[in-house]
Amino acid sequence: MKTLGNNRAQPPETLEGWYALHQIFARRGSAVRSRSHTRSTDATTSAPAAARHTDDAQGWTAWAKLIGSKADLMAVHFAPTLDAIGELEADIKRSPAMDLLDMTYSFLSVTEAGLYHLTAELARETVERGGTVGDDAYTEELAKRVAKERGNSHVQRRLYPNLPDGMPYVCFYPMSKRRVPGQNWYAQSLDERSRLMQAHGRTGRRYAGKVLQIITGSIGFETWEWGVTLFATDPLEFKKLVTDMRFDEVSANFAEFGDFYVGKLAPNGDLDGLVETL
Repeated sequence: MKTLGNNRAQPPETLEGWYALHQIFARRGSAVRSRSHTRSTDATTSAPAAARHTDDAQGWTAWAKLIGSKADLMAVHFAPTLDAIGELEADIKRSPAMDLLDMTYSFLSVTEAGLYHLTAELARETVERGGTVGDDAYTEELAKRVAKERGNSHVQRRLYPNLPDGMPYVCFYPMSKRRVPGQNWYAQSLDERSRLMQAHGRTGRRYAGKVLQIITGSIGFETWEWGVTLFATDPLEFKKLVTDMRFDEVSANFAEFGDFYVGKLAPNGDLDGLVETL
């Protein structure tokens, strides 16, 4: 395979969809208040439902009770704009439930499909015709291929995922690619990054039907570079999938992982009622 020595730093094209916000909350052990205050129905202080599943372009919010964590609750929000995410944040801050909760962690990102193979293929073709990446012909062809990719039903599901039915367990963790001497992901050739990510994707596809994976990009938003949200019927599938992926060449050589948060989705209901059950 011909490599692109003069395009080593070329980033892959990406497609983005919904904005995402993960929030982690811990209940204050010393906080006390009455049930009537907890169950306030004041519309100005209502928080998003414990689980809201929509099939339109407005996204959704889900809450999970964390298990085996120092924290108690995790909120997973998807919305079409950053401003909409900000409105969800404001709703939660106004909720009476926040009298009993402290937010201990948050993670802002956006659903992402990395087009490594498409970018590498087009770059090779450009070099072979004697052109330059970024020239008019490259730019025109890139726009056509990216538009076609966005219309792909699989890509649409990645960018605008539904909250899955029958998969009550959820796992979230942030990750980054290493940037150290000898293990710098961003110094690898575009062809090499494409090869590694294709192999990584094949591992993930072995878990189709067992685990729903939502990948979100956070470069420019957070210290960590990506977020991974997993849903499953059997929580052991999280262990199996992450173990398999760590043995992939790309993860073994370049992946760094943050803390893992695992829990079970809460039933439909308001946040105030959910906090009462903690």
